[in-house]
Amino acid sequence: MPWKHVEQVEAEAGLVDRQAGADEGVVVKLGTWLDNVRKRATKLPEQRRTDLDALGMRWL
Repeated sequence: MPWKHVEQVEAEAGLVDRQAGADEGVVVKLGTWLDNVRKRATKLPEQRRTDLDALGMRWL
């Protein structure tokens, strides 16, 4: 996934940023998040690594 990849995600009721409109989704910088998680893999709790592995996380 490219580093600049973003996803528009519909927020669940009650979880929308108060500054955003009720019908707006949330922009998630998924590429940046993945890059950060990979760089900090050794600092993640074991359960988080296990959960990401179960989702098919590619670490390299």
